[in-house]
Amino acid sequence: MASKLSNGHRQQPRFLIWGGNGWIAGQLKRLLQEQGKEVHATNIRMENREAVLSELLLTKPTHVLNAAGCTGRPNVDWCEDNKGQTYDKTHPIGGRGYTEEDRPNFEGSFYSLTKGHVEPVLSSYPNCLILRLRMPVSDDLHPRNFVTKLLNYERVVNIPNSNTILHDLLPASIMLAEHGETGVYNFTNPGAISHNEVLTLFKDIVRPELSWQNFTLEEQAKVIKADRSNCALDTSKLVAKLKEYQYEIPEVHEAYEKCFERMKAVGIE
Repeated sequence: MASKLSNGHRQQPRFLIWGGNGWIAGQLKRLLQEQGKEVHATNIRMENREAVLSELLLTKPTHVLNAAGCTGRPNVDWCEDNKGQTYDKTHPIGGRGYTEEDRPNFEGSFYSLTKGHVEPVLSSYPNCLILRLRMPVSDDLHPRNFVTKLLNYERVVNIPNSNTILHDLLPASIMLAEHGETGVYNFTNPGAISHNEVLTLFKDIVRPELSWQNFTLEEQAKVIKADRSNCALDTSKLVAKLKEYQYEIPEVHEAYEKCFERMKAVGIE
């Protein structure tokens, strides 16, 4: 959404990233810099309206990318103590995925509840693009990486879920922003993959000695404070839009395989 100057020339994109040097914000910043774009990052708290307005007036961005969030440490259970699963009958495992039009139906955690309330409000604004990331994965073993979390769990449930491989999706986020797209997009790789499938690929490509154990949702519920959602998202809308820009997102199994091959190539074990 590049703005036009008074002389009729198009203003060059200027990106402002909320989230400072956070995990995803930092990756977005590096990617934009590699593309030769002007990019600024801020750590200003979003609840401080005066400071937010001051930052916007100072930077004068053409695009604001919000990568800030409060997920808690080490996981979203933190949100249950600091407030201040599910597939359903119409979305069976292996059936159709949730579309952008389906209403949120998971309120098992305060973290998820806040997302369900805020999204309809933001969707009312004509200049807002909402990208639904899910279980994001980077090409390293950063603590926030979903793969790192799986590797550190004593036991995992084995249910298919949609995942966001950031190597594939972050460039798409910039592309959508620059083309002025708005609305809601399920922002994951096509398809769904189970935790066991992820760990098996990691074992085959990166860490041959890896082993893990499974447990049921009922057993999991005994050791966590808040339920976890499990779902497959329909990416038809995203795939169709990106094809207009000659950009394709790999299917999630293929994407994971390539991700782990990139990890192995740089010596990650």
